[in-house]
Amino acid sequence: MKIGIVCYPTFGGSGVVATELGKALAGKGHHIHFITYSQPVRLDFFSANISYHEVEVVNYPLFDYVPYESALTSKLVHVAKYEELDLLHVHYAIPHASAAYLAKMILAEQGIHIPVVTTLHGTDITLVGRDSSFEPVVTFAINHSDGITAVSDSLRKDTFSNFKITRPIEVIPNFIDLNRFSKKPKDHFKKAIAPLGERLLVHTSNFRKVKRVQDVIEVFKRVNQFIPCKLLLLGDGPERATIEKICHENQQHEEVRFLGKQDAIEEILSVCDLFIMPSESESFGLAALEAMACQVPVISTNTGGLPELNIHGKTGFMSNVGDVDNMAANALKILKNNEVLQEFKRNALARAKEFDLQVILPRYENYYKKILEEQMVK
Repeated sequence: MKIGIVCYPTFGGSGVVATELGKALAGKGHHIHFITYSQPVRLDFFSANISYHEVEVVNYPLFDYVPYESALTSKLVHVAKYEELDLLHVHYAIPHASAAYLAKMILAEQGIHIPVVTTLHGTDITLVGRDSSFEPVVTFAINHSDGITAVSDSLRKDTFSNFKITRPIEVIPNFIDLNRFSKKPKDHFKKAIAPLGERLLVHTSNFRKVKRVQDVIEVFKRVNQFIPCKLLLLGDGPERATIEKICHENQQHEEVRFLGKQDAIEEILSVCDLFIMPSESESFGLAALEAMACQVPVISTNTGGLPELNIHGKTGFMSNVGDVDNMAANALKILKNNEVLQEFKRNALARAKEFDLQVILPRYENYYKKILEEQMVK
């Protein structure tokens, strides 16, 4: 198949999933065309089956805001037409689904019929899409997609609750490439960070308010009172400066390391003992899955799609949003006893294997075939 993939090219979960999916599809012999405003960060290798088409946006003085959606629509029309695409797969509803619908209508007038699959990832439904400025467009674009997928059953239910959706939504969960995300032999790094054998706690996110990174600090502070440990914070975003200030005020700057954005995140996860995800909302929890694949158990909230991933009492523990005391107590249950810790690590890896890319990829391929067959009937 010739598939156009539209996504955000950033470190965010939707962009990561879209890029990794495209790379895997290319590995199966499909011809993949990435269409976005800059090269995706995970598109880090050459393949004869992968092409990248940059959406060029001209900022005329007439416009207060760059008209990205119009530029994207035009690029979709061009790529679909001249690359003879079989299908468009757009990730994140805003503005990709509406741009794809308009491109589809333009192409139809030229006698070209191309189906559109929209994958919903999270905040495009639970936060941004519910804004009154976007809701009518999001609803229309989703309802006029030829296929709709969501990364968790929780997100599927949220979509039906928040929007008047009249079409079925297929749940295809996020996935993990176990060839990349696996425990690496990085003991020398662990000794450098924790020379006295301290436990290593880790959190990775885009440091937005919804991630509740301050709760990570509170959990760490409580755990550190009973067990010597260090905290690694990966990523960057609007809340980072506030968290750094809190750590200095608490005199934790020697115990908390800010590592910023990292490409080889699996190497850091490999030396860690516990992953903390106290998010207010998570449609799936891809960062937690990456940790589990590296044999790191998870302390998380019980919100969104996290209960579909993190098995309470087996791969980690879940708590109510904001209950840092309970999170800390659960963390200590895992960290105090090395045999218990090793059991949770084994369980985390076993659970991650259920979301192996090689397990999930055929589900996307079969869904594409189903949508294409339905279009042929029409």
